[in-house]
Amino acid sequence: MRKSAAWSFLFALLGALLPSVASAHTGVGDTAGFSHGLLHPLTGLDHVLAMVMVGIFAWQLGGRALWLVPTAFVALMAVGGALGVAGIGMPFVETGIALSVIVLGAVVALRLRAPVAVAMAVVGLFAIFHGHAHGSEMPESAAGIAYGLGFMLATAMLHAAGISFGYLIGWASEGKGAIVARGAGAAAALAGVAILTGLI
Repeated sequence: MRKSAAWSFLFALLGALLPSVASAHTGVGDTAGFSHGLLHPLTGLDHVLAMVMVGIFAWQLGGRALWLVPTAFVALMAVGGALGVAGIGMPFVETGIALSVIVLGAVVALRLRAPVAVAMAVVGLFAIFHGHAHGSEMPESAAGIAYGLGFMLATAMLHAAGISFGYLIGWASEGKGAIVARGAGAAAALAGVAILTGLI
């Protein structure tokens, strides 16, 4: 029963991800208002995969990393968003976002152990790229601020989904849970390569 629940969750997650477009920051659609900000991160495969990988990475590290790593991402994503709103240019934003999926997927797949401060720095670096991409699309108004708040909340929810996924697969199978998590990381890294090369 436990194994079937874990596999059902995994297939539901994959099913939700497959219809998404590869990039959540195409410059298309509304970028004002809380509800648009809340929904926007869920429309891009790159953002969804990176956020879920941050959550699984935090789960793999455990302890204080469970909340410090996702918090670092959200905080520095806000910094990147502020840079984008202010019109401060940043090179290789789309490349940085694709690399975030590859690197975070690989970190999860290889089950790399890192000090919490290092993990926070790594996810924080990538968070600036994600934030900048979306901040550069936001209007400098109250509606833009509401959009940013919705976007940050949705990002935190995706982190929580990754942490929950880690706990679920660990609960479902002590022996195979780590293998499932590592397989998810490998799949995310491959998807990141496909995004980087324009295949998806």
